Amino acid sequence: MPTLVDILYRITIAIASILIVGGVLVACEFSVLINAIVDRMVALRPGAKTFGWWAKPPVEPHISLYIYNVTNADDFLSNGSKAIVDEVGPYVYSESWEKVNIVENDNGTLSYNLRKIYSFREDLSVGPEDDVVIVPNIPMLSATSQSKHAARFLRLAMASIMDILKIKPFVQVSVGQLLWGYEDPLLKLAKDVVPKEQKLPYEEFGLLYGKNGTSSDRVTVNTGVDDIEKYGIIDQYNGRTHLPHWTTDECNHLNGTDGSIFPPHIDHDRVLHVYDKDLCRLMPLVFEKEVMTSNEVPGYRFTPPEWVFADVESHPDNMCFCPAGQPSCSPNGLFNVSLCQYDSPIMLSFPHFYLGDESLRTQVEGISPPEKEKHQFFLDVQPKMGTTLRVRARIQINLAVSQVFDIKQVANFPDIIFPILWFEEGIDSLPNEVTDLMRFAEQVPPKIRVALIVGLFALGVALLLLSTFCLIRNSHRQSTLHLEGSNYLATAQVDMNKKQNKDTQPARY
Repeated sequence: MPTLVDILYRITIAIASILIVGGVLVACEFSVLINAIVDRMVALRPGAKTFGWWAKPPVEPHISLYIYNVTNADDFLSNGSKAIVDEVGPYVYSESWEKVNIVENDNGTLSYNLRKIYSFREDLSVGPEDDVVIVPNIPMLSATSQSKHAARFLRLAMASIMDILKIKPFVQVSVGQLLWGYEDPLLKLAKDVVPKEQKLPYEEFGLLYGKNGTSSDRVTVNTGVDDIEKYGIIDQYNGRTHLPHWTTDECNHLNGTDGSIFPPHIDHDRVLHVYDKDLCRLMPLVFEKEVMTSNEVPGYRFTPPEWVFADVESHPDNMCFCPAGQPSCSPNGLFNVSLCQYDSPIMLSFPHFYLGDESLRTQVEGISPPEKEKHQFFLDVQPKMGTTLRVRARIQINLAVSQVFDIKQVANFPDIIFPILWFEEGIDSLPNEVTDLMRFAEQVPPKIRVALIVGLFALGVALLLLSTFCLIRNSHRQSTLHLEGSNYLATAQVDMNKKQNKDTQPARY
């Protein structure tokens, strides 16, 4: 029958085994526990700290704009000379972002409007907003290009109107006017004569017209509370679950984020998607490399794949982005957003036609060859939490001009992709309060995991060895005592037998 000491030793062995099994479970399942904690922490719950950061990001984004100033407009129009442009910039604006009119919906989503306030930073710019530039007359050239396939009498009538209004293919405007708006005679005329249902939603022309303030666009995103894999993903945009522009559902998908957050636990194989109304589509981003921020927070760099603006011959899947009814798709390196710009022939590219055909850049003089460090679009993400660390959203705006012989003002304006400007928008870093949390989430749990594994294994093995040794030693001692007792009894029995034999022998006289 086991003694009390044996029972205690065996209980200790059981505890040691439990500790070792606990170490194995920590090694296998600790990351699952940490991921669950991270999921709960980042999900958009009103009142939570991460919700506050999402609603009013504690950052100051900047947008830097570089304008292609045309230096030989007259020679270009009269002599057929190649256009010469001079890139001037940057003109820098700081931005303040805030999500307003936030409503929590019953289906695990939030709806909001985005307020963006731009403030000019002359201290970071090459000059004031009053700097004058010469650029293509976008409203006029959009109208003439759209009329190319209209009836001839309409083109002739348009030429007469432009003659009366003294509209020219190039305009001289200030940087501020080009960006925020100036009165255009064609738009003013359209306001007076075009039926109400066909009127444009603005009275002036500017590349950023109407963007300084609260957007009327209503955005609905998933909170991630019910499903962390949908965290930050757009559910509806102005009531739509899909875009109306393209030829397939796949290309009309809206299942991306605004670029500030992504579903957490990102790996190298994940494809991120960003949606911006002006891009007219989801922008896919693929892993490029691992990076380290200035705050010592590790991140993954994601960039658009090389095929994102590729022509159909190079990447057939881009066929769905060809506007219906147009004779051909965009050349390699361009993306046609006319369907999002009231049919104006606007083409997007990366700055200096990065990743595009060389022929696009050489249609005009003065654009240097693209450089990856200066012109690549990229986004750095903290993979554990899915938060964006650093952004350089770089896009170039171009105008696809069609030659129209019946309109004398543009009869000498050739078919050309004319660059207007390029910009980079983004952030350099996050506040210490945010990066400290990220650094904690990235660095501390692995250390705790290792410490728990080592501690549990070491303590469990030590107890197991000690208990086993003591149990064996105790068993050996009991065996020894039992043997000694048996020997003693045997000796005593022999002595007793001898005495009995002696007592039973007859006495001799």
